Amino acid sequence: MGYVGLPTALALLNAGTIVIGIDNSHHRLRSIETGDVDLTDADHERLAAWQGDPRFLLTTDTRRIADADVVLVCVPTPVDEHQVPDLQPLAGACRAIVAAAVPGQLIVLTSTSYVGSTRDLLVKPLEASGFTVGEDIHVAFSPERIDPGNQRYAQADVPRVIGGTTPLCSRLAADVISRISPVHIVSSPEAAEMTKLLENIYRAVNIALVNEIADASDELGLDIHEVVEAAATKPFGFTPFRPGIGVGGHCIACDPHYLLWQMRAHRTGMPLIEQAMASITARPGRVVDMAITALAETGVPVRRARILVVGIAYKPGVSDVRESPAIEIIERLTAMGAGVDVFDPHVREARAGEDVIRSIEHPDPDDYDIAIVATLHPDVDYRWLAAFGGRVVDPSGRSREHRGGPFLSAVASPDDIVTVGDVKP
Repeated sequence: MGYVGLPTALALLNAGTIVIGIDNSHHRLRSIETGDVDLTDADHERLAAWQGDPRFLLTTDTRRIADADVVLVCVPTPVDEHQVPDLQPLAGACRAIVAAAVPGQLIVLTSTSYVGSTRDLLVKPLEASGFTVGEDIHVAFSPERIDPGNQRYAQADVPRVIGGTTPLCSRLAADVISRISPVHIVSSPEAAEMTKLLENIYRAVNIALVNEIADASDELGLDIHEVVEAAATKPFGFTPFRPGIGVGGHCIACDPHYLLWQMRAHRTGMPLIEQAMASITARPGRVVDMAITALAETGVPVRRARILVVGIAYKPGVSDVRESPAIEIIERLTAMGAGVDVFDPHVREARAGEDVIRSIEHPDPDDYDIAIVATLHPDVDYRWLAAFGGRVVDPSGRSREHRGGPFLSAVASPDDIVTVGDVKP
């Protein structure tokens, strides 16, 4: 019942489906019951409407799997500190499902994993237990496409890819998923698994690319944001990506490693993806270098610096700090002797190494030598950043509109082309 499972449950409830929400964390279930969870405004309203309703049961009891006609697997698939896939949560969930499975069930895996994971973790164990997949039990893979904090694209607007073990498995899965999203059926679970990996690898490679172009632009005295804006006026062949401090969450930061890990077993190198992920991993260190340079320009050594990090959630509009590059930046600067405070109204506290960091409510720019802009939330007033003047490290350029400068946003079509002096926010 995490960032995928809970919105999926709420969408199914609204579609008239009775939902049993299973999670092994009592704390998570209590948070859902009290409404203290990270959701879009629309999903918060849905949750409030369903709290206490008997058609929405929350439990830690995996035996309730046997009561379900359809089982959706929405557990996390992280990587460990060595960037090796950690399959324990997914494998544990699949073992519980196989142990509780009953004839006639449809089981749909939605967690991103390696190609073949649906067969390895569900199909083969079910067949070993005496089931015939495609006849007395049905299995499919339909990767999640939940974008936490995205108020623009609702779950109902985003097509879901479905790959069933058999054509019947695909049809049954489509019947369920189509209640909450449009569907696109592919030939197999493996095709759907690779689809999900491609989506996030595409983003990872392009993020690494634009960060490199940003560094080159800086060396050449160019504004990367102006360059991206200009390139985005082309109506074909270009998708704008923005530079930043790195990536977080369990998608772009983790998913590509599942394919790299799998291909290493096949002795197949993937140098483009490997280099992109290495570049992404190194990005927070590059931002620390930018901060040290900014401090040197003010005549302050990093060991005596006072630094404000603006935003530690891994993306705008959420309170999630999983894999947040801001945490690594804070840890690196603190290890160098800098004093670091954090301002993030969405995150009350987080852990950076051995330290617990708490967000301050009203930062005074006069108290800091520089500010590092990591994450800007859409519902927060950042106009006070203008008082920092040029003492701001902002690789994304998103703070410009708050500091009085032009804010460049991607041009939608040739009809919208404007000059820099006439940029619309």
